[in-house]
Amino acid sequence: MGIFRTVRSVARFSPSTLSRRQRQLSRAAHIGDLRDMAKSHLPRGIFDYIDGGAEDEITMRRNSEAFAGYEFVPRILRDVSNIDTTTTFLGRHLSSPIIFSPTGFTRIAHSDGELAVARVAARHGLPYCLSTLSTRSIEEVARVSDGPKWFQVYVWKDRELVKDMLSRAASNGYDTIMLTVDTAVLGRRERDVRRGFTLPPTLGLGTLLDGITHPSWTWDFVRHDPITFANISGAAGRSAGTAVTLSDFISEQFDPALSWSEIDWFRQNWIGNIILKGVQSVDDAVQAHTVGIDAVALSNHGGRQLDGAPTPLQLLAPVAHATNGHLPLLCDGGIRRGSDIVKALALGASVCTMGRSYLYGLGAAGEAGVEKALTMLTSEMRRTMQLTGVRSVAEISSELVQITEHR
Repeated sequence: MGIFRTVRSVARFSPSTLSRRQRQLSRAAHIGDLRDMAKSHLPRGIFDYIDGGAEDEITMRRNSEAFAGYEFVPRILRDVSNIDTTTTFLGRHLSSPIIFSPTGFTRIAHSDGELAVARVAARHGLPYCLSTLSTRSIEEVARVSDGPKWFQVYVWKDRELVKDMLSRAASNGYDTIMLTVDTAVLGRRERDVRRGFTLPPTLGLGTLLDGITHPSWTWDFVRHDPITFANISGAAGRSAGTAVTLSDFISEQFDPALSWSEIDWFRQNWIGNIILKGVQSVDDAVQAHTVGIDAVALSNHGGRQLDGAPTPLQLLAPVAHATNGHLPLLCDGGIRRGSDIVKALALGASVCTMGRSYLYGLGAAGEAGVEKALTMLTSEMRRTMQLTGVRSVAEISSELVQITEHR
């Protein structure tokens, strides 16, 4: 008994759990750990679809590496006992400057797919942007989320289909569209080519073997309804179709003829905010501001379109300067740490997005993994603010960072 009391006096025992996944999740320290969990849990083709980028993946890597090019200039002896991460974006009060980015075909990571992500975002009062190519519909997401909802939309050839989706989004409480303009054609994602991975996934010997070696993902996959592009199959005047037939239809819809004139059409068919996603130059950001776009997402599609595109981080300061700080900016791509968010805000971002980060969490542990990803980023952001001597988002300025000289 004496030994037991001695051990109890110096040791604290963590609650036991029979779930290996829960134990791993509790020990995960940062987004990279969630990535490792997802890589272990998901079939290789599925993981590479989430994790990969275009061609040599140079741009995808540089999106994250760019943050190392800046270091903090901390201020000391400031009272940082109370940290305020709240901000306002497009007239809405947010608990933190984090937006949940649109990601397509999300149910390949977990059967809950977009619903899990939307629920986490709603719990924290943060915007969730549903992809046109989602595997849960506009209506399904609205039923599980009373939080701010955005809808990502492409400039497709079939304008009646786009118009129908815009109408459905407005009717279901979505107040902002994210108009994606960097997909005149689809980028070449060579990991998918090497894996023979397609959307929807094709069944072959490799797929079957991958499923056998990842039984928990496979069991989750086969127990639920077939995956399809829910927004297109649910559109007025369209038969449900299969994921295969819808995929063929979608591949024909991307329009290389899209131009600035398309903005007028969207203004006529949407009364809410319009964010332009995929801006990759100062001139285009200025043009977007000139035509009255509400906000711009500096984005190279997570490095999945043009390999060799500039990183969002390197565009922030020049765009903010060229628009006199009057154009709200989203830093879309490469965020893996809460400190990355602080650096982006210091360089001119209004908010930052998370996409792959929450997909890693979803693939690792479903909704609990998404919650973990958000918790990691927000807690890291708060700690960074405390260690750099800023007490609120409003206090984060360009004086907080400088270019790293010893790279």
